[in-house]
Amino acid sequence: MGIRVLVTAANITVAFLLAAGITVQSAELKVISAVAVQPAMEDLGPKFERATGHKLAITFDPIGRVVKRIQDGETADVIIIPSQGIEGFVKEGKAAAGNVTVIARSGMGVAVRKGALKPDISSSEAFKRAMRAAKSINVTDPARGGVATAYIMKVFERLGIAEEMKSKLVYAKVPGAAGVALEVVNGEAEIALNQLQEFMPVAGIEIVGPFPGDLQLATVFSAAIMDGATNVDVAKALINFLRTPEAASVIKAKGLEPATQ
Repeated sequence: MGIRVLVTAANITVAFLLAAGITVQSAELKVISAVAVQPAMEDLGPKFERATGHKLAITFDPIGRVVKRIQDGETADVIIIPSQGIEGFVKEGKAAAGNVTVIARSGMGVAVRKGALKPDISSSEAFKRAMRAAKSINVTDPARGGVATAYIMKVFERLGIAEEMKSKLVYAKVPGAAGVALEVVNGEAEIALNQLQEFMPVAGIEIVGPFPGDLQLATVFSAAIMDGATNVDVAKALINFLRTPEAASVIKAKGLEPATQ
């Protein structure tokens, strides 16, 4: 029964993509994606390729580095990053607003080394106590393109502990997915703060949970077809595929909230 369901889902996806205007001739799309959606795209990319015969050349970087690459003149067919970065591309005329589609959403969370005591972060006051009690806190390095730390510092400011926290921050030494929570795994930091989905594939850590509701930041990830895309039809098909129920199940499994259909 399970196999039949999977086959049916695959057939539906292929039919959907064909209806979306896929060309018969194979094409290769250049895709630049935020690290935050790397686990989902590493799963979904091959599925799209198998269903269509097209190829995806995907690279992953923190949002700051993606934006800089495009501003420095690099081109791509599709960009998948948080919406604020996409909005900048639209303003600069590098993408049209009508070619931007919301793919997923995520929230901020806390992680500790596997087996370590999990702090109480159930409320803003509990979160504040946990941060003050922590000896060291692992965060992304803004100098390497990480943007989550700017929001984390705003949270600390709101809680009145920003100055106290500065001396505790341990910046990730390795950019991208390879560096997520690495300092916590190695024992160089006690806890890590980052987007929840970035923690999920990391071995050696345990997720404590999301930031409490009043401190939470919902990050919206969008996909944009860039001006000058080599094959707009295939680019549209990829984005449509990322909105299918099959893709939504993968996105959810990777710790993100799928965009509403």
